Amino acid sequence: MLRFRSLGSGSTGNATLVEATSGGRVSRLLIDCGFALKQLDVRLAGAGLAACDIDAVFITHEHGDHIGCARALSRRERIPVWMSEGTWRANGERNFEGRVHFARDGVDIVVGDLLIQPFTVPHDAREPLQLRLSDGAHSLGVLTDLGHATPYVLSRLATLDALMLEFNHDSEMLSRSAYPYVLKRRVGGDYGHLSNDAAAAIARALHHGGMRHVLAAHLSLQNNRPEIVRRAMAEALCAAEDEMLTATAAEGSPWLALQ
Repeated sequence: MLRFRSLGSGSTGNATLVEATSGGRVSRLLIDCGFALKQLDVRLAGAGLAACDIDAVFITHEHGDHIGCARALSRRERIPVWMSEGTWRANGERNFEGRVHFARDGVDIVVGDLLIQPFTVPHDAREPLQLRLSDGAHSLGVLTDLGHATPYVLSRLATLDALMLEFNHDSEMLSRSAYPYVLKRRVGGDYGHLSNDAAAAIARALHHGGMRHVLAAHLSLQNNRPEIVRRAMAEALCAAEDEMLTATAAEGSPWLALQ
């Protein structure tokens, strides 16, 4: 069985748990840990777990709401951390006491029964990576923090069973917001974050009859609303709005299972 859960998603912090169960063995990956260590512990406890239950951490890029307490968590629990070399360098080449492993676009990583397949995305970071994950029977795509989806990105996420997808901002709300012009250009640009319309187009392109879950993530607190996102998702997926799932900054999401 493969299952996943957001522990919180948004500009205030991001972390996602992915868990594969095979027989009596459980393999757990934490994707990003953009919170203070004590806050991460609280969020893990809410999911019924502790930091010592995590087998590895994958950091998608160096922005604070994603890399957060990665070094503190790794040092306390002696957990290996995967990230691109560019992310490590952008984070100041910090010492993880030998527990940093470099991830690269197109090079598979194995953590227990989890196959992790990183791929590069267009985002304003040094060497950002997003992920396709599988337990051998089911597959999950994690796609946040990118300004647009290239044909390569879409090819890496074909035939998924579940997708966690950024719906960052409503374009009209962003244009009317109090953000400085430079920040508006950054967020709405090709190397910023996905608008609802762009995310809906991705969801529509990747959706197929066998896809079980689509979880909207990284919603802007200032420039988006869950009800707008659910409406856009429902239209893209030809489904009911009340069936659409969104991860929140405060609580993340419930466990979503594939079995």
